[in-house]
Amino acid sequence: MAQLQVTEIFHSIQGESTWAGLPCVFVRLTGCNLRCAWCDTAYAYEGGQPMTVEEIVAAVAKYHTKLVEITGGEPLIQPECPALARRLLGAGYTVLLETNGSLPINTIPPAVIKILDLKCPDSGMMDRNHWPNVEVLNRDRDEVKFVIASRRDYEWSRDMVRKHVLQDRCHAVLFSHVPERIPAKSVVEWILEDELPVRFQVQLHKHIWPPDMRGV
Repeated sequence: MAQLQVTEIFHSIQGESTWAGLPCVFVRLTGCNLRCAWCDTAYAYEGGQPMTVEEIVAAVAKYHTKLVEITGGEPLIQPECPALARRLLGAGYTVLLETNGSLPINTIPPAVIKILDLKCPDSGMMDRNHWPNVEVLNRDRDEVKFVIASRRDYEWSRDMVRKHVLQDRCHAVLFSHVPERIPAKSVVEWILEDELPVRFQVQLHKHIWPPDMRGV
């Protein structure tokens, strides 16, 4: 029976995206094909435990919450990720999938809400963005995220929003900041100055629990 490698399954609130603040069950799959300079989930690179799709769904069901996010690591490096997404949809869940943007998202069922994280220059992984993903975004549900660590990152993100007219291609364009690298205030002031059609967000869970705490 096919299995996935799972780092953790936990119940918390959604900390990012337009779904922020809602109770959510997180399925964090193990492994990642990128090594972003500011990664805050490096513990998911290796390890984990093998679980079948049915075992994962059973673990999710214990929490009685109908919003689920599949995340990582990078969930799309696991071949059974689409099967897991289909099974969760079939069980009546609203399914979010957060992906680093380096792999095709068209393998995932259309009903899944994709949160596509486009890598900025300071991540060190900008060249790994899979740009055809922009062409298959669902305007009514999918979201695009930029994690900004510098003025250079901001300007690159701004230019990509304008070049690809991202506000017309997806439900929301999200700008985040790396707190250790740049103040939130700076990014917000630049957004306002440039009148960008984007939503600024913070990682809500890191304002509730210690920033390095796992399982939240």
